[in-house]
Amino acid sequence: MCGIIGYIGEREIVPVLIGGLKRLEYRGYDSAGICVINNGLNVVKKKGKIFELENQPELKEIKGKIGIAHTRWATHGEPNKTNAHPHLDCNKEIAIVHNGIVENYHSLKKLLENEGHKIISNTDSEIIAHLIEKFYSKDLEEAVIKTLKLIKGTFGLAIIHKNENKIIVAKRGSPLIIGIGEGEMFVASDVSAILDYTKKVIYLRDNEIAEITKDNYSIKNLEREKVDGKIHEIQWTINQIEKGNFEHFMLKEIFEQPEAIENILRGRLKKGKIKLSLNLDVGQINKIIIVACGTSWHSGLIGKYLIEEITQIPVEVDYASEFRYRNPIVNENDLVIAISQSGETADTLAALKEAKSKNAKTIGIVNVVGSTITQDVDCGIYLHAGPEIGVASTKAFTSQVMTLLLFALYIKQEKGFEIEKKMLEELENLPGKIREILEKSEEIKKIAENFKESSNFLYLGRGLNFPVALEGALKLKEISYIHAEGYPAAEMKHGPIALIDKNMPVVFLATKNNYSNKILSNMQEVKARGGRIVAVVNEKTSEIDKLADYVIEVPETLNYLSPIINVIALQLIAYYIANFKEIDVDKPRNLAKSVTVE
Repeated sequence: MCGIIGYIGEREIVPVLIGGLKRLEYRGYDSAGICVINNGLNVVKKKGKIFELENQPELKEIKGKIGIAHTRWATHGEPNKTNAHPHLDCNKEIAIVHNGIVENYHSLKKLLENEGHKIISNTDSEIIAHLIEKFYSKDLEEAVIKTLKLIKGTFGLAIIHKNENKIIVAKRGSPLIIGIGEGEMFVASDVSAILDYTKKVIYLRDNEIAEITKDNYSIKNLEREKVDGKIHEIQWTINQIEKGNFEHFMLKEIFEQPEAIENILRGRLKKGKIKLSLNLDVGQINKIIIVACGTSWHSGLIGKYLIEEITQIPVEVDYASEFRYRNPIVNENDLVIAISQSGETADTLAALKEAKSKNAKTIGIVNVVGSTITQDVDCGIYLHAGPEIGVASTKAFTSQVMTLLLFALYIKQEKGFEIEKKMLEELENLPGKIREILEKSEEIKKIAENFKESSNFLYLGRGLNFPVALEGALKLKEISYIHAEGYPAAEMKHGPIALIDKNMPVVFLATKNNYSNKILSNMQEVKARGGRIVAVVNEKTSEIDKLADYVIEVPETLNYLSPIINVIALQLIAYYIANFKEIDVDKPRNLAKSVTVE
């Protein structure tokens, strides 16, 4: 949520800032703005899309070499020009952009107003500029530190003063990086914003503050003690964060899944062994708790099936947002796995903090190298899926499921058991089977066109495919705005069957497993009530032909791997329905890629 980009150097700044904002669009936003130092602070803000900001006449007149910019996703205050960032102090000498939440906003606002400050927006962020003004005495860093010590909550901050040739940045609970160039420096909330210019970045840790000039940087803690920042070399390329020949990032990322799975297996599957670099004594694990949100929670549900069946270790799966508030029973022999594509999900970070306070062991399953979760866990497994720009997660989900399976097999192996030859073969064959599904995308597109006017959908599956049904429903509602629900197929009779009529499409995950006959019975119940059936199967049969209106064939694989195969068909259904409805698939309304606030 929200995006930050800042620059100090010799380039003309407006193209750098606007270009960075465009790279951050995928995170979700409703307004945008920039501020540049040149004979004072030059601010341009606009509700709406970045191209609308870019077309503002006054922007074309702004010149400068130091500036900050922001995309806002409204939390406090409606989306409008006044509430958009950057925010200024009373004297228009200090500008700030802020991601996060100021939890003690009301008390701080009252304090400032009693001292004569005029707060013009409805945001919690604006008071940060006024607090810095209150403490400023020709030392911007000192004023920022005094301000941060008063703030309760989270922040990713970039601050400039009209009389100082520097940018001050600070982080607590919201991602922020420093980009290192030659004779120029960058700040951003996401590496994609600066990848055109540098691949050398430093990920700030919580409660760190940095002073940045065009030639140097200095990182300190809030006691002004110097801190070393580790420089990371970004492995992503510009091509990976561009659409190429695809109409949308989401479709590109669906088609990138064979390579994503290959990347996970590369180096981790050697001579019949699972290789994971985990500082973990598997014999000491009594229980595993998976915490996650949204799509990652669905992968966690599949992980529960996989880990329990393969390792016989009990697994709980919690919404991270609920885990932190329910006083969970966790102890030092429990393992908490935090799953997050971005590594910055606020609720998951808070759940992780709760687990650590109870002395649990922790693992992160994360896609973004250097993100906050990777810094806070005892050990972790990177997905290496490459950048995921589309808001609706696709390749991160299948990569998470693959990683959880490898983790389960690793535990089994560490307990002294061999990995079955058939499993090893199927792991190697999986990318090819995914490509087989993708080759049928045009067939799936034709099926999807029949449902572009639908108002509701029901997705049904059993066992490992129940979470796949949940994920298929989530994808559809996220990007097409069609109401959709996922259910265990056996639960249909306990309520949802009342909804079924000729206008209700029902997607059945009916691939081969121990539940196949029972799934056929559920299909007969829907058919008898006039429902329209889409069946995902391994092969057509006369029985399936009698029951299903539409059939999608996917390759057969081991039951443990079937969620990865089956969900790709559902991703394509959701994508094509949304595209037929002419919805901006990559930027669905009200959603953000990285949810960094509660």
